[in-house]
Amino acid sequence: MSATVVPLPPKPSSETIDFLRRMASMVSGRNGEMLLRAASLIESLAQRAMSAERLYHEQQIESTRSTELRKAAELASDAMAGQIAALRTQLAEVTAAAAAERAAFDTERGKVLMLMQDAESHIGKLTNELDTLRASVDSFNETVVSVPIEVLRLARTQFDYLSSGFARRGDVISQAMSEIGGFAIDQALTPKKTADPA
Repeated sequence: MSATVVPLPPKPSSETIDFLRRMASMVSGRNGEMLLRAASLIESLAQRAMSAERLYHEQQIESTRSTELRKAAELASDAMAGQIAALRTQLAEVTAAAAAERAAFDTERGKVLMLMQDAESHIGKLTNELDTLRASVDSFNETVVSVPIEVLRLARTQFDYLSSGFARRGDVISQAMSEIGGFAIDQALTPKKTADPA
């Protein structure tokens, strides 16, 4: 019984092998190794299949070969077809796994991008708050005068001296104004006195 020769399509495995090797360069670990192994096996099987096809043509030309040798070649061809089918199944599984990993990667990438956008938005809000606080501090600094405590204490002593001097002369209005000035300095020094026992 003769077998029908179906020639292989021109370079059917080269695109698949190239695809597998490109995919392996993008995938790490065991999946990458499996892709490279599948590419090597397909390449090896393709070469073996082409060799088997040439051998079969030679067998047709050499009609003197025996029927048993022809049957052996048919069995070898069937075995190779089974191996190719098994490799195609394995390739489909590896391709599906790679697609699933790619989808998971895209999902994680989307999450990271959303986190980055949230972080940028948060940084923008914090920057605005910081600018507002700086403007508030700047406007506060424009209305506040910084005076050393010792200068205030010296001014307080001066108001006491003036008050007692005005009291001796009988100038009640000037005495009251001096006491009010001293009281105002006491109010400014009061928080400092609780923190500074001296």
